[in-house]
Amino acid sequence: MKCLFCQNTNTEVIETRVSDNKTAIRRRRSCSDCKKRFTTYERIEEIPVLVIKRDKRRERFDRKKLLNGIFKAVGKTTVTADQVEEIVSLVEQSVANEGKTEIESTVIGNQVASHLKDIDKVAYIRFSSVFRRFLDVEEFERELKKLS
Repeated sequence: MKCLFCQNTNTEVIETRVSDNKTAIRRRRSCSDCKKRFTTYERIEEIPVLVIKRDKRRERFDRKKLLNGIFKAVGKTTVTADQVEEIVSLVEQSVANEGKTEIESTVIGNQVASHLKDIDKVAYIRFSSVFRRFLDVEEFERELKKLS
């Protein structure tokens, strides 16, 4: 590993540990030439997943965007931030397990809706009304009847 300060290629690892969120290995290194220390991180190279939107546009999977959408649906309900994080983690894991580089937004939306349905019916209806684009009261009523 090249030294950050003097560009010398002779450095040694003096400490190694797993990062706090367990997604990387943190290494403290020391340069044998200038004696300065620096930190490097080793992470798994993620394969970018593209989400195919309804209008056929493609955009990178965005965890924050998914979190924000779910948080809007669960506002003023009993659903906790930890539960929302868990839903997003389960969706990410499912997407990764598919091993594909593209996934339709409807697949992601259906997974989120399914998880919310198990946790909180109000959050499920809120999310579904936006995700499935309910146009009138009858669509809400049909979905509510399915929950009864």
